[in-house]
Amino acid sequence: MQTMKAALVAAIAIVALVVCLLPALAEGSGSLALTISIDGVIGPASASYVKEALAKADERRAGIVILRLNTPGGLNSSMREIIADVLASPVPVIGYVAPSGAHAASAGTYILYATHIAVMAPGTNIGAATPVQIGGTMPSLPSGTPDKAGKDNKDGDRQGEPKDAMTAKATNDAVAFIRSLAELRGRNADWAEKAVREAATLSANGALQAGVIDFIARDPAELLYKVDGRVVEVASGKTQRLTTKSSVIEAIDPGWTSRFLAIITDPNVAFILLTVGIYGLIFEFMSPGAVGPGVVGTICLLVGLYALNLLPINYAGLALMLVGIALLAVEAFNPTVVIGLGGIIAFVLGAVMLFRVEAPGYGLSWPVIAVVAAMLTGLVFVVLGSVWRARRGPARVGAQAMSGLPAEVLDWNENEGHVFAHGERWQARSVETLKPGEVVEVSNIVDLTLVVQRAPVATSEGKTS
Repeated sequence: MQTMKAALVAAIAIVALVVCLLPALAEGSGSLALTISIDGVIGPASASYVKEALAKADERRAGIVILRLNTPGGLNSSMREIIADVLASPVPVIGYVAPSGAHAASAGTYILYATHIAVMAPGTNIGAATPVQIGGTMPSLPSGTPDKAGKDNKDGDRQGEPKDAMTAKATNDAVAFIRSLAELRGRNADWAEKAVREAATLSANGALQAGVIDFIARDPAELLYKVDGRVVEVASGKTQRLTTKSSVIEAIDPGWTSRFLAIITDPNVAFILLTVGIYGLIFEFMSPGAVGPGVVGTICLLVGLYALNLLPINYAGLALMLVGIALLAVEAFNPTVVIGLGGIIAFVLGAVMLFRVEAPGYGLSWPVIAVVAAMLTGLVFVVLGSVWRARRGPARVGAQAMSGLPAEVLDWNENEGHVFAHGERWQARSVETLKPGEVVEVSNIVDLTLVVQRAPVATSEGKTS
């Protein structure tokens, strides 16, 4: 009996010891390394994806997050959202420019500077972080100036001066922002400023030598090995030593919200949604009760406006588009050619001006503009024109539509009875006495009662009597 009690106590002690050691065992077996991949232009969808992924990493208590970059740049607003999320992340974020052949240009440079540890794969490059000013000019790039001996200085010996005040403000703001990130992470702030002012770029080896990145890694496995043991400071202000040698790598795919944003924030898709929405409402107002055009138009218009709210748009261009559509609608009701031509010109100009291009991939495609303009022109001159002509044609319903129709007498008593007309049984009256089976003609309708008369009899000469 005592032996059984001793065995039971020993078993309980072993279980308690295992439970107590589980966190240590889990840490020793390797933490979780989640990966986020940004390929292509940085926009609202990318910002939403990074925010959701970092929140998920915090929930799952991941050891690190690897933010893989391969981007030509993107929208300034989306870039700042991503950087704010990275700086506020309680989970260390490792920026990784990969695979070989990838680059982190423009907005990608800022994001890499914001990460806790910056890494590049061989054969990648970083830089060209000059802001593209909305509606303005790019800062002038440095040019060699003759020295006293008449020889040109090397590029980069003198910084170019911005050509206007707006460009200077945008450039100086970008310089201050990237220098603050460089100082926060202990990276080369001078080269960061050069990347903004002079659109300077570096290869992976050059970035390592210049102190822009922490090291070079061929793949995520080598990255985890090299980052192991490094100490980083997270958002809470606490330092954290990374244990990543045996971390398990798991990719985080974009959620449905990010995928949806990626579709509708494409400028061409937003442009088409806006156009379809406006014309859907026009059709609904022209034919009340059709329902379909109104429902589809309302949904497309709201989704299109939501997408435009997330994109850098020019309201003058949007106003020109609306004026062009209004003129085309007027042309359908009152053909003058001049109004229609003006509507097409206004619509095309508005479409060209609609998006303030501040990043690659955020301009409207000319083929899309041409196709939509051609379709709208054909729609106005063919469909809406046909609707207007049908309205001006003879009536198809009501008293006017019944006038002149033949009717067969079903029964008759003195001056009233019933007739069969237009596929229906009607009450009828007449000043004449009629007989069942006789064919008469409808002359009028009063209070749902047909007024009929004998149909004129055609003579042999084609005249009626």
